[in-house]
Amino acid sequence: MLERQIAAQARPVVLGVCGAQGSGKSTLAAWLEADCKRRDIPAAVLSIDDLYLTRAEREHLARTVHPLLGTRGVPGTHDVRLGLDILAAIDRGETPALPRFDKARDDRFPAVQWDKAPAGCRVVILEGWCVGARPQHPSILASPVNDLEKLEDAQGVWRRFVNEALAGEYQCLFERLDLLLLLAAPCFDVVRGWRLQQEMDLRARVRAGASGLMDEAGIERFIQYYQRLTQHILEEMPGRADVTVWLDEDRTVRRMDGGG
Repeated sequence: MLERQIAAQARPVVLGVCGAQGSGKSTLAAWLEADCKRRDIPAAVLSIDDLYLTRAEREHLARTVHPLLGTRGVPGTHDVRLGLDILAAIDRGETPALPRFDKARDDRFPAVQWDKAPAGCRVVILEGWCVGARPQHPSILASPVNDLEKLEDAQGVWRRFVNEALAGEYQCLFERLDLLLLLAAPCFDVVRGWRLQQEMDLRARVRAGASGLMDEAGIERFIQYYQRLTQHILEEMPGRADVTVWLDEDRTVRRMDGGG
């Protein structure tokens, strides 16, 4: 499917890879990039995580809009314009710098540590937990889905801001997708275990006491930020994704729809 898309269009192909936390998006994106390079197809990976606003920018949102926006993750906490500018530069044949985010520090790496898109880039793999997501109908926002929303967003200010952000510039970014692949978790409940494993892997790679690391209680709270939209994606996206890969709890592939 990807090869056909490359042959069918002159501009670089943007492949979106969506999936819940810990579903294997980054691993799949790295494999796809390496496979392209083995076939002499210049490719780059851009994670939506690497488009997070800086810590200072999120702290400003927390002060001026809602305290929950100080935590990275949901729509409204990314620099979508930066992502659009990067894709536009690649379309023009340029080799823009690709931002990188340091989750251990909860802030961007300095720009001197960013990678660059390859010359003649033909494929951009845009991966992330909400890539390709569509907003919910505003009426659905009224009822909280967990304790975080019930206790810390009782008036719905945060969730409305997130939904309106997703309905805005994010859709401009996602309209640039030529193909969309969904890694579908069996249900939201398994995401906690996947996310906990991610954090253990991160701890093994970085120094102890890094500010962005979380304990199990922190992860329990953190995944509540993602619950509403993750469940919405699992309900809504399989019907329109070009490829849906249905995963078991251990992340083995149960079946695959599309991709013919």
